[in-house]
Parts: sequence; structure tokens; C-alpha cells
Amino acid sequence: MKVELENVKPRDIEKRSFEIITEELGTRQLPKEQELIIKRCIHTSADFEYADNLCFSTEAVTKAIEAIKEGACIVTDTQMVKAGINKKALSKYGGEVYCFMADEDVAQTARDNGSTRATASMDKAAAMGKKLIFAIGNAPTALVRIYELIEEKKLDPELIIGVPVGFVNVVQSKELIMQTEVPYIVARGRKGGSNIAACICNALLYMIDDNRD
Repeated sequence: MKVELENVKPRDIEKRSFEIITEELGTRQLPKEQELIIKRCIHTSADFEYADNLCFSTEAVTKAIEAIKEGACIVTDTQMVKAGINKKALSKYGGEVYCFMADEDVAQTARDNGSTRATASMDKAAAMGKKLIFAIGNAPTALVRIYELIEEKKLDPELIIGVPVGFVNVVQSKELIMQTEVPYIVARGRKGGSNIAACICNALLYMIDDNRD
């Protein structure tokens, strides 16, 4: 079988990928505010089901962009999400990215309470007193704790990106977040992951300024 490769310059690979995604979506019209985020999730995963399973609360994207411009920080549940977020782009607006999973005080709190580190990380984040966006790509227990903290009036996030992947309490934790009045972007069902959490953060940043030099 003869294999024919597309002749695409390195700097044009992403552009060509998005053209292919648009072509394969066909006549489907995505909401303008959500389009770049959905397409970037498809680009990251090669999974077109994100066109159906990504759920957005009303004006979630607009509110998230406003929060970023006002210096909101991002809290994640994995070092992989932290590594994948464009921190230079976020820092233009005064924001930072935090992951507390490896912190010794978090580990000790988890041991003392018999909880997961992800749960203890969310408690530490809630005590920061900062404007926060949560990007959860791995641990449903993080989403459950965020929900509890919101219900206890101890946390009022600017946005929750709820895209943990897996089987145990993954679907349920996402549904809990969608019951709150907090802005959210949730991948309904079992799909998601750290790469998806990071790419949603980056999509929001690139909607503000796509200059990545």
C-alpha cells in the first residue's frame, strides 16, 4: 500500500489539524462562544465525542475570560495539568497555576482525615482567599470536595473545569458540579483527562490573546 503524506510546514500543522476538524464536523454548527474550546478538545484527543459531551453553564466562557483578565489563578489536581497550561500566557494577567498534590501538609491532612490527597488539596485551595479557577482532570474526589465546599459557603470559584476520566464516581462527581450555580465546563460521562483539562485552560487563554511567541 502506498502511503501519501501531506506536505505541511511545522508551523502550519495545528492550523491544518483544525481545518480537518472543521471539515469532519461537516454542517454541524457549534455555539460561537464554545467553538474553540470544543475544537481544541477534539484536537487534543482526536475524539469527536467532545462535540456532544462538553457541557457549559450559561456564559461560562465569558465569565472565565473576565476572571482570567482580573488575575484569577488556576488550581489543578495533577502536575500534568499544571505542566500543560501556558503559564506565561496566564501570567500576563497576574495569574499563577497551583497543584498541591505533592505538598507534605496536604499528604498529612489526607492521612489524618482518611481522605485522598485530591480532597485535601481542595481544602488548601479554598483557604487561599484568591480568585480561583479549578481545572480537574483526574480525581473525582476533588470535584466532590469542591461541591461540598461550595455548599458549605467556603468556596466560590470563578469556573470549574470538571473533566476527570475513569469509572469510580466520575460521572456522579460531574453531575454534582452541574447542580451548582457556579460557572462550569464539564465533560459529561467517563471521558476526560489531564490533557483535556489543560487544553480547556489554554483555549480560554488563546481566546484572549493567541500570540504564543
